[in-house]
Amino acid sequence: MPVKIKVKTDVEHEGENETFELSLFGQLFKKGGSTFLKYDEVQDEGVVHTIVKLAEESALILRSGALKMRMIFEQGEQLNGSYESQYGTLLITTETINFTHEINDIGTGQALLTYKLLMQGDPVGTYTMNIYYELEEQL
Repeated sequence: MPVKIKVKTDVEHEGENETFELSLFGQLFKKGGSTFLKYDEVQDEGVVHTIVKLAEESALILRSGALKMRMIFEQGEQLNGSYESQYGTLLITTETINFTHEINDIGTGQALLTYKLLMQGDPVGTYTMNIYYELEEQL
């Protein structure tokens, strides 16, 4: 199903704050009780294919293409993922502080994810990601 997706990410690191916002179109599908959002992002390095899996108590973000990354989120857990760069594969760790996902009957949903990110064991910042999606109007 085609959806309109808005992703807003706030990053706090050493007293500095930065905000990134994306508005794009993608696909929504459901499988095994989870909601999946699939979209492409055009960056300087090239196109990044992203899949976001939203389950009841966990989330997963997979990115491939110009950037390869795997991040897993589970409330109160510290979980390992990976980030592939031109320098090789780096270990990334997410410590999920808060995760909620709500969806209504008409296909509009919102996920809120707050986590601490560590790269190779070093803190990179605290991220608050707000993902809002709605089904595209059917013509």
